[in-house]
Amino acid sequence: DLGPAMGMIGTLIGLVAMLSNMDDPKSIGPAMAVALLTTLYGAMLANMVAIPFADKLTLRMEEEELIKSMSIDAVLAIQAGQNPRVIEAMLRTYLSEGKRETGEE
Repeated sequence: DLGPAMGMIGTLIGLVAMLSNMDDPKSIGPAMAVALLTTLYGAMLANMVAIPFADKLTLRMEEEELIKSMSIDAVLAIQAGQNPRVIEAMLRTYLSEGKRETGEE
């Protein structure tokens, strides 16, 4: 979320540098180029690095949360003395339909 914001901050800094040198027309072009490049770099950093990285971390966090919930439920069921087949059926509900095996061979 911060990549584009940092790019905009860079743009503002570049625009301030550009506006401070308005008496020299030759310096306006390079200052404007710096201002626009910071926006480009901020957007590229956000969309090519930060957002995919955050998405991957979110996916890993959800997987870890699922595993921890399964482990806690399994330990509580074992502690309660439930039948192992009942525990197995209960834990299968955590898996998506495609990842479930019937267990009957």
